[in-house]
Amino acid sequence: MVTGLTVTLFDFQENTVMKLLDLVTDSNSKQTIVVKAPTGSGKTIILIGFVDEYLDKVDSNTAFIWLCPGKGDLEEQSRQRMRKVAPHRNTQNLFDALRNGFTPESITFVNWELVTKRGNTAIREGERKNLFDRIAEAHRNGVDFIVIIDEEHSHNTAKAKAIIDSFAAKNMIRVSATAIKNSRYEFLEIDELDVIDQGLITKALYVNEGIEDNVEVTEDYDYLLDLADAKRKAIASRYKEVLGETKSIRPLVLIQFPNGQSETIRAVEQKLKSMGYTYENGMVSIWMSEDKRDLPDNLTDNDATPVFLLMKQAISTGWDCPRAKILVKLREGMSEQFEIQTIGRIRRMPEAKHYEDDLLDFSYVYTFDEKYKAGLLAEIDKAYEIRRLFLKDKCKNFTLEKQLRDLEFDGLGERDMLNKIYDFLVSKYHLGTDRKENQRIFEGNEYRFSDEIFGQALHGQFVQTDKVMESSSYITTRKVVDTHKHGIQLLHSMDAIKTAIGMPTYKVKTILERLFRKGNYTRKKLLSLKTAEFYAFIINNEHLIKEEFREVAAGMAKQGAMGRMPKTSLFHIPEQDFFKYDPGVKEEIEYLSNAYREYTSGFATSVVRSTSEMLFEQYCEDCNDIEWVYKNGDSGQQYFSIVYWDGWEKQSLFYADYIIMKKDGTVWIIETKGGESKGKDKNIDRQIENKFLAFKEYAQKYNLCWGFVRDKDNRLYINNTEFAISMQDKNWRPIEKVF
Repeated sequence: MVTGLTVTLFDFQENTVMKLLDLVTDSNSKQTIVVKAPTGSGKTIILIGFVDEYLDKVDSNTAFIWLCPGKGDLEEQSRQRMRKVAPHRNTQNLFDALRNGFTPESITFVNWELVTKRGNTAIREGERKNLFDRIAEAHRNGVDFIVIIDEEHSHNTAKAKAIIDSFAAKNMIRVSATAIKNSRYEFLEIDELDVIDQGLITKALYVNEGIEDNVEVTEDYDYLLDLADAKRKAIASRYKEVLGETKSIRPLVLIQFPNGQSETIRAVEQKLKSMGYTYENGMVSIWMSEDKRDLPDNLTDNDATPVFLLMKQAISTGWDCPRAKILVKLREGMSEQFEIQTIGRIRRMPEAKHYEDDLLDFSYVYTFDEKYKAGLLAEIDKAYEIRRLFLKDKCKNFTLEKQLRDLEFDGLGERDMLNKIYDFLVSKYHLGTDRKENQRIFEGNEYRFSDEIFGQALHGQFVQTDKVMESSSYITTRKVVDTHKHGIQLLHSMDAIKTAIGMPTYKVKTILERLFRKGNYTRKKLLSLKTAEFYAFIINNEHLIKEEFREVAAGMAKQGAMGRMPKTSLFHIPEQDFFKYDPGVKEEIEYLSNAYREYTSGFATSVVRSTSEMLFEQYCEDCNDIEWVYKNGDSGQQYFSIVYWDGWEKQSLFYADYIIMKKDGTVWIIETKGGESKGKDKNIDRQIENKFLAFKEYAQKYNLCWGFVRDKDNRLYINNTEFAISMQDKNWRPIEKVF
């Protein structure tokens, strides 16, 4: 039982402390322990309890390093919390450590920004050197280190790694609300239901409560803010009923902007003003990196004045405001993603207890976002490590001509592209000159026609935060097109479509208008849509139109288009390079055939390689006639590249996977692709045929051996003659008969 603190831990907190102690004292445990702790579970208290128990009962000759993220003062908040909860402990900040060193039983709270951010002068080079000196001094004095990493996601830099490595910590404990289980590390997870049962966070989360299916919306912010304010008023009224005159809790609405575009912020400010909420009367505050206005010191207090807080993306890690009950997440396009960890900001209970009243015991999200994600993976969450390897001497003099794009030529012109997409659509859908009939044909192929923009919004009640991402309960929203208001949304769709065509947005707009919009240009016109119908057509069918353009791009191109030859330069194998490594590899063996020293089977498992790559490297290792095998990079000027042309006659680079030197001096270049499994094609590269033809031309020009290699039933097959996507084709031959 944890007894040395001024507070009593909840059962789940104490259980976590005991599990941590068990792991750090077990010689069979892995060095790094990852703790997934939901927002509101009291991870700071848990870590304080662990530190206190460890120093008291395990090893007092230990110095703890407590690393905190963010631009704020989270490290100072954590330190003050420890002073309050464990006043008998010796806490210090980084500057104290530079003066006094890392002594036994010290707990040093460090803000990462001080030691890792480029250009930050808080710690100068001399002081940074002194930091390493102090660490070395502690090691000489026999002091062990344990490093705690609080919300580590933003610290994946070489400088951060150098500092962490210098501590040579006995254990690293990393705590995050978004941690992912990884076989490389020990993993503890605090059950969100335990946190709910103790009354620390809301019982459940409502997403878009009160929004009816097929609702017509004029402006996102207008509609959602009305709902949020009605809910805020209802919660505030209920607090008064429940608490009486003894306490005051003013529920706070967080308004989150994806990018904080000034026109969107101004529109929201005007809307709030029309509702009676302004900066001037203290009801509104704004917290953005470039604009922190009217942020009272007591903003997070339960009875603070502001009831709306405007913010950009997620507020800083570690910011706690238990009175925040409602989140309004706005969009500035159609493709923004909702980051799940933002929900943690509105799940805390203001008095760390439930009121047995659903209105007060729930939290509320209002958003028209359609995509939900858990946030960026930290390096520590990935199933692989990154390791640096060095080239063998025998490979250092190898050279090869590589191809580069000729930037003076950038594919077909606008008119030719219009003709190409027109011919493609006419052929694919058997279209004619009757535009009404064309519209019926498009409708029969899942295209939507309307003067309204359709969307979908998640809807439902969720007890566990992560379940939001798994939900498929959506309602439909409708907006009548307003060409003034929806111009930005149209441009977002044009931008998405241009990724498949590689042209400026204004040219994509011209092509789409010629094809589909009513106007003076009648040639090459498939539809004759009015302006509002055209806006809705492009926005509602963005994904379908993008797929059409991709199909055209995947169409056959004449390699060496227009007689233009790509530029060339000399390729050398990099003398050192970084490779993904699977630390969970079983029965690791060194691949002696590889061009790099210390390259093992751990660099060629299913965690870091495709099936065809993995099988090919194993095959090469078993061949007696191979001098060396080089695994090429996927992109970048230092790697070997070949130019190919797509259906738009636009140049792109592809990076063949392997260069192989046989013992007789023969050079082979191999590109691996997904093969077939259970009769189904596993290849996902739409440009496979264009790459094949460009590769064939390159190999013939330089008199090199080459081939595309694919897998089927755990066997490899090669083709270097005539392209065929089906592996039943005679041109796909067993690799041992050709290579």
